[in-house]
Amino acid sequence: MSAKHDFKLHAHPHVPTHAADEVVVHFHGVRGTIACPGGEYIRYGGNTSCVEIRCGPHLIILDAGTGLRPLGVELTQNGKIDCDLLLSHTHLDHIAGLPFFIPLFMPGNKMQLWAGHLAGHEENLKQVIKRMMAAPLFPIPIEALSAEIGFRDFKAGDSWELKPGVKIRTAPLNHPNGATGYRIEYAGRSVCYITDTEHVEGELDKNILGLIEGADVFIYDSTYTAEEYPRYRGWGHSTWQEGARLADAAKVKLFTVFHHAPEHDDDTMDEIAAAVRRVRPASAIAHEGMILKP
Repeated sequence: MSAKHDFKLHAHPHVPTHAADEVVVHFHGVRGTIACPGGEYIRYGGNTSCVEIRCGPHLIILDAGTGLRPLGVELTQNGKIDCDLLLSHTHLDHIAGLPFFIPLFMPGNKMQLWAGHLAGHEENLKQVIKRMMAAPLFPIPIEALSAEIGFRDFKAGDSWELKPGVKIRTAPLNHPNGATGYRIEYAGRSVCYITDTEHVEGELDKNILGLIEGADVFIYDSTYTAEEYPRYRGWGHSTWQEGARLADAAKVKLFTVFHHAPEHDDDTMDEIAAAVRRVRPASAIAHEGMILKP
């Protein structure tokens, strides 16, 4: 990675205590569609979407894929937690880890769940999660969880202050049943999380461009390569090539390839990584355990 972008890239599995003005991005699940166990997924990981962000003392989690389970195990080692979980949407690969998140079963913990894609739908966020955790789909109902849990529905495009000094901006994404992109700003730095969105060929998405302008870290749905994309047109996902174009147009510092297709094993991801860095050296390929400090 180019030193002029002043990023620190780590692979240590545990994030230490943080300075008051520090921003830390820790990837716990980077896969899309479905979790992928097996030896061919060792280097990049097989858990679905889950990214931990520390803004000084504040804990934010982006999506609740299967990567949320190991994050929960780690968090229980550090006492009580108070966190905000921002969901891109509620397709199964992005919420499958929620019923297995140990802190939800522990009294004294607090979690606020946020979603911006359900406006106009028949069910709100709490109803969607409650249905997922009901028989015959799951044996433990949502009422059995011991933590203090809040459910917050908003409309994609809204902005607000999440915690003191932590600002959230959002935008709607192009995905079946809807999805939300996030920009998190803290202490002069910004992290953008844009996953599960399909580009329009020949155009740059203005909603995304406005959200990611000048961002320090831009995490983007790079499920397919440009060569693969025509076979999956209409499925609601994008390519790393489109992500690189958006990053360049918006003058993003670090473009991060994310939401890897289950068909892309470690060897394929190595090939993609090499191709990405030839096109845009200031890029990272997300893998489980990767830590960024913008």
